[in-house]
Amino acid sequence: METSVMTVKGQIVVPAKLRKKLGLKKGAKVAIIEDEHGFLVRPLNRTYFDQYAGILPGRGKATKALLEERRGDRDDEDARAR
Repeated sequence: METSVMTVKGQIVVPAKLRKKLGLKKGAKVAIIEDEHGFLVRPLNRTYFDQYAGILPGRGKATKALLEERRGDRDDEDARAR
C-alpha cells in the first residue's frame, strides 16, 4: 500500500512507484470514480475504454470515437510540451 497527503487545493501525489508501474507521465488523464468505500483513480488508457466496448449498439463506434478523441488530445498535449 502506498500513501499520499492531500494539499489545501485538494491535490494528491501518485507515488513514483505506481506512476512507473502504470506508465503515467506528466499530463496523463485519469478518471476519478466514486464507489461505496471512497474513490478509485484509474488511468484513462486503452484498457479503461476497452471495458466499455460492446455495451452500446453500433459495434464499438462510441469507444473508437472516444479513443480517437483522446489520441487528438494527447497529440495536442505533446505539441504544447515541445
